[in-house]
Amino acid sequence: MAHVVIFGSLRSFTDGVSELEIDARSTRALLNALVERFPALSETVEAGVSLAIDGEIYKEAWFTPIGPDSEVVVMPLMVGG
Repeated sequence: MAHVVIFGSLRSFTDGVSELEIDARSTRALLNALVERFPALSETVEAGVSLAIDGEIYKEAWFTPIGPDSEVVVMPLMVGG
């Protein structure tokens, strides 16, 4: 299972939960599982979030694979260049 860290302001949608384990093989599956567990995250996920998988940052990477021992940090969408 991937170790998931909910970063910063997104914790307000998870009732303060900051870390959990989720069994998911892709970023899409992980985000779907998060929304299922925390429905308040739905609009934010649909609008876009950034993910760091084992230290590498992704945005709009719906089908990026996640390893069983990966750490995934879910953050507000990073914009800019």
